[in-house]
Amino acid sequence: MPKIPYILAAPAIALSIAYPSVASAPQFETPAPVAFMEDLSSGAVLYEKDADRRMPPASLAKMMTVYVAFDLVRRGELKLDQEFEVRPETWKKWHGPAAGSTMFLSPGEKVSVANLLYGIVTLSGNDACVVLAEGISGTEDAFVQRMNEAAKRLGLTNSHFGTSNGWPDNGVTYVTARDLAKLAAATITDHPKLYKQFYSRPDFTWGKTMGSGSAITQANRDPLLGRVAGADGLKTGHTEEAGYGFTGSAEQNGRRLVMVLAGLTSFNQRISESVRFMDWGFRAWQAKPVVKEGRKVADADVQMGSSSKVGLVAPRDLKVALPAGAVPVLSAKVVYQGPIKAPIKAGDHVADLVVTSPGLPEQTLPLVADKDVGAAGFFGRAWAGLTGLFG
Repeated sequence: MPKIPYILAAPAIALSIAYPSVASAPQFETPAPVAFMEDLSSGAVLYEKDADRRMPPASLAKMMTVYVAFDLVRRGELKLDQEFEVRPETWKKWHGPAAGSTMFLSPGEKVSVANLLYGIVTLSGNDACVVLAEGISGTEDAFVQRMNEAAKRLGLTNSHFGTSNGWPDNGVTYVTARDLAKLAAATITDHPKLYKQFYSRPDFTWGKTMGSGSAITQANRDPLLGRVAGADGLKTGHTEEAGYGFTGSAEQNGRRLVMVLAGLTSFNQRISESVRFMDWGFRAWQAKPVVKEGRKVADADVQMGSSSKVGLVAPRDLKVALPAGAVPVLSAKVVYQGPIKAPIKAGDHVADLVVTSPGLPEQTLPLVADKDVGAAGFFGRAWAGLTGLFG
């Protein structure tokens, strides 16, 4: 039986969150030619401006390099204390003012994966990116294949990578603001411990100055750190072609926002606009609870299962993003691709609660199975086949 979208009315939910007025989305203006903001807690896109325009990412591409490394660490295929040697050829290419941001690595130096990650995230080291890529995959080109495979898995449909560090490559590497936000969200949700460890460090010390041999400490360029409460990532980027860009995230009172700005004209403008944009996201919008954790919302049909139904429950306290002070009319529906094929494990994400309101963005919240549903036995499968044949 083919899977089709099932849409179920959720009257109990709709009634519990209905209010007697209609709201409109708060307005925001920015000189950035490209901008995007999503509330990860509710799935609501709070703002978008040319969010699907293909553009060069500059150092924002390094987010994908870090994501691939995080994935390998999680799978046990890469160790944080594992060391890679800096090839003289790599050092020569990525050394000096013409090579852009640097970690100040030295030829022949052995550096741990952890320190290379700090060098990428905190210092935006082009040299650190290539050393890590070569250490993992042998060549940078082979590592870039991993980046593009990861992009495909994550659904970054408008992005392609040609280098590990985002160095200009005549248009081979491109991204969109929407894809960058999706990559940031995946980094945060797929690798929360590694994200916390590496993405909010205010500075990092590596390398020594010529002559005096003093240690070199560089500050994190993240414009939100120390300026917006709860800010903890992610990455800045700048080239002449791309302008000044930033993908950032912050969490306040259980709400996590991800933002992207691109094409700004100066370092200082990137700071001021990033802070203003994130402050707007938290102040102009509020979170409204709609379903408490563990509450059953509906039942979904199950195909070839030991049970014909499975309950759909909230995996956490579900909230929607609303304009601050507004009391809009909300409605909700349950959507899933079904019938859902068994076996199903309790806690599997099998459906979504889609909340809508006039003038506001649609918000999609996860629903999970409330119990295990095993595969049907022989007679159950036979009966399901017969009912499908005559149904």
